[in-house]
Order: sequence, then C-alpha cells, then structure tokens
Amino acid sequence: MHETASIFIELGGVLFCLGIVGHVAARIGISPIPFYLLAGLAFGHGGLLPLGASETFIETGAEIGVVLLLLTLGLEYTADELIHGLRRQAPAGILDLVLNAAPGVAAALLLGWGGRAAVVLGGVTAISSSGIIAKVLGDLGRLGNRETPVVLSVLVLEDLAMAVYLPILTALLAHQTVARGSLTLAVALGALVGVLYLALRHSAKVTLLVFNPKSDRNDEILLLRALGLALLVAGVAQRLEVSAAVGAFLVGIALSGPVARNASEVLTPLRDLFAAVFFVFFGLRTDPAAVPPALAVASLLAIAGIATKVLTGWWAARRAGIATLGRFRAGAALVARGEFSIVIAGLAVAAGVNPKLGPLAASYVLLMAVLGPLAARFVEPVTRAVLRRRRRKPPTASSGGPPVRVAP
Repeated sequence: MHETASIFIELGGVLFCLGIVGHVAARIGISPIPFYLLAGLAFGHGGLLPLGASETFIETGAEIGVVLLLLTLGLEYTADELIHGLRRQAPAGILDLVLNAAPGVAAALLLGWGGRAAVVLGGVTAISSSGIIAKVLGDLGRLGNRETPVVLSVLVLEDLAMAVYLPILTALLAHQTVARGSLTLAVALGALVGVLYLALRHSAKVTLLVFNPKSDRNDEILLLRALGLALLVAGVAQRLEVSAAVGAFLVGIALSGPVARNASEVLTPLRDLFAAVFFVFFGLRTDPAAVPPALAVASLLAIAGIATKVLTGWWAARRAGIATLGRFRAGAALVARGEFSIVIAGLAVAAGVNPKLGPLAASYVLLMAVLGPLAARFVEPVTRAVLRRRRRKPPTASSGGPPVRVAP
C-alpha cells in the first residue's frame, strides 16, 4: 500500500511539473522537449529530486511513448508514399549514414579507443531520433509540409539500416562466430521483410483487424485495437532484434482510409502523455555528474553532427525539388539524436568496451536532443531573414550593373 502511494505521489508530481514546463514552453513558442529532458535530469540519479518508486513505471511508459510517436507518424502516410519516398531518397539515406557516422568513428580512433568503440560511436552519431523528430514536426504543425515526406524517408532508411547494424554490433560485442552472427542477421532481416510485406501488400486486411466499416465507429474499441496491434508488432519486432519503432511505424502505414484519420484522433492525447514520459526517462538515464568531463568532446561532435545532418536534409530536399526554405527545414528537422543512440551506447557499456564511452554518448545525445528541437524551431525565421537580406543587398561597384529593385 505504501509503495503504491509512493508511486502515485512521484508520478503525479512528475506529470504536474511537466504540465507547468510545457505551459512555459508554449508561452515562449518553442517545443517542450528540451524542458522535458532537463526535468528528467532533475529527477534522475544525481539530480535535485531523484525518483525511486516510480522509475520502473516511467521506463515502461517511455517505451510505449516511442511506439505511439511512430504509430501516429505512420498514420499520416500511405504505403505508396513510403515506397516512392524510399526509392527516391535511397542515395540521400546512404549519404546520411556515411556523413554522420564519420565524426563518431574519427573521434573514437583519435581518442585511441580502438575499432569496436569506433563502430559503436559511429552508430551513436549517425542515427537521428525518430521519436523526438516526430514530436517536433507535430508540435510545429509541419506534418503536411512538402519536405516532411523527405525527412520521413531518411528516417525510415536509417531505421532499416539499424535492422542490419544492431545484429552485427551485437555479434561484434559478444565476440560471436561468423556463423552465429550471420544467423542473427538473417533472422532480423527476415522479420523486417515480413513486416514490410504485410504493411505494403495486405494493408486492407490489417485495417480490418482494427476497424470494420460496416459497424458504427466506437472510439474505445478503435483505441484498444490500434494500440494493441502496434504494441504487439513492436514487441515481436524487438524480440527478433528489429527496431520496435520500425514495427510501429509500419503498422501506422498499413492502416488506411477512415481508420487512419480516426485512429490518429483518438491516439493523440495518449501519445502526448507517453511522449512526455519518454523524454523525461531519457533525462533520468543521464547522470548530471558525468556530463561536464565529456562536454568538450561531446560539443565538438555536436557541431559536426548539426552540420552533417543539415547538409543531408538540404541535399535530399533539393533532389525532391523543394525550395530553399524547405531544404533548411528538412536539414534542421534531422538534427536530434535520441533513443537509438542511447541503446547503442548501452550495449557497448554492458560489453565493457570503454568506460568513457557511456558518459560521452549521454552528453552528446543530451546536447543533440536539446539542440534538435531548437534548430527545427528557429531555422525558418533565421533562413527567412538571411534570404531577405540577400535580396535587399545592393550590387557592388565592381559589378557595373544597374541597381536591383526589390519587390515590396
């Protein structure tokens, strides 16, 4: 009884505080994600008010939050849009992985941590946070923007690459034989292909599992079926060492027609609740005392990571014929790192690769998780100001041409 009361008190206090900081963020006009992360630091081990009784519940809620974020994101798009985007953006996905893994690999080698640490840190810096980006795009009202399908295509390609990378990394860290590692990879890829096939070829049948057009709409039944199916597929995918986020996203893609609109409507409040819990838990896992010693290297990696992600998004959006403003919005949207990077670093720390790798990864991800939403929020006014200044700039005397008139 006392333990339950402690959980209620801690959880109620956390949620109430999140409501306050969320209100402050709304008044300022930015995403609440950085505030949620800082709240997690305050409530984590070594923070101002460390939690105890409710931490297990928050951990489970955080995992549900990622599933809901990716499920509702998938509901915004169809299978045809996904396939078209993946085919068109495959070169951008390759460029994204190469450019963004390079700083992590270089840092590990320069620090003398060895090849295994280089593979790990390359993965940490390469992968954007689907959960944070989904939340930011929703908060900023950009789900319908022309550049958003480009961003989603790059994210899906990253998640598909993770389905290959994680089994290889697991085998490398566990010193598995080539045969054992190949078997793990084959199982993961087989599961991924199976989920993709069901989502893309049998969308109507998947929809019938959640929604029957012959019956009256019932929000409660729709909520239970949609969430239950997403959690089921995400759990099976994770058990087979495929990203749970990919599984949830594909369930959203597979649901089409009226069910997609209705499911998105009933899931949104639940998504917002558990998404906030996810970002708090992210902060809980970071020890504030471990951040300062790793901050210098993490800051250099963050600068490199911002530049490479903006370049990736800009180039991918340019290939899709999107104007300058949309190109920079796409690049800034990809900046945030998050759940995948922490998972990768956690595997390496558990395997005893290097004790300094964990704090560096945590500091880097915390920086990028805060800078990502801020970059997405402010990239548009900054880009507009720069473009406006360029249009108004008079020609130099050496140009010899007449002055350029600026349209009002």
